[in-house]
Amino acid sequence: QVRFVESGGGLVQPGGSLRLSCAASGFIFRLYAMRWYRQAPGKERELVAAISRGSTPTNYGDSVKGRFTISRDNAKNTVYLQMNSLKPEDTAVYYCNAEDAGGRLAFNAYWGQGTQVTVAS
Repeated sequence: QVRFVESGGGLVQPGGSLRLSCAASGFIFRLYAMRWYRQAPGKERELVAAISRGSTPTNYGDSVKGRFTISRDNAKNTVYLQMNSLKPEDTAVYYCNAEDAGGRLAFNAYWGQGTQVTVAS
C-alpha cells in the first residue's frame, strides 16, 4: 500500500522558516522522482517543487524559487522541503507524491493527510 506521511508544518511569522518532511512507503522510493504540492483554501493544488531520483536536477514553481529547497534521503525514503523567507501567500496544506518515469503524477489515489503551513503575524 502506497503511503505518504507529511509533517513539519505549523504557524510561522512572515520571513520565518520551516522544514517539511514526507515519509514514503509502499513503493521503491529511489526509483521515483518526488514532488511537493500545496493547496490553499479555495484554490487548486499547485506543484511547488520536484526532485529527480538522484537528487539532481530539481525544479521549482516560480512563486517559491530562491526561497524553497527540495531534497531527499533515499536511505530513509524521505523527501524534504526547506522553506525560507516565508510569506502569507505560502499558507496552504502541503503534500508530497511521486512522479513516474513519464513525468506524470504516479500515485494520484494515495495522497497523504498533508501538513498545514500558516504564515501570519
